[in-house]
Amino acid sequence: MIWYVIKLIVILPLIAALAWGCLKLAQKLQGKLGVSPAGTKSVRIIETTMLSPTLKLAVIEFHGREILVSASRQGLTRLAEAPAREVGE
Repeated sequence: MIWYVIKLIVILPLIAALAWGCLKLAQKLQGKLGVSPAGTKSVRIIETTMLSPTLKLAVIEFHGREILVSASRQGLTRLAEAPAREVGE
């Protein structure tokens, strides 16, 4: 019984340290591989509004255009499109 408790005291922090290290490594690799640097993204969410628990409206900027989409359980639907507004407006 004592041997089991000693192994538990040694192995549990080791497993926690390995999990923490894996998470930090994943964050570092995600920054290098999967995510583009700030300011160079071609898609940006401007605003979102919940209409009901299952329906959300979102304005997305994509290549100089603002696109209004609805997000529901069935998927995304494009509702409208307009030229992007200036930041100061």
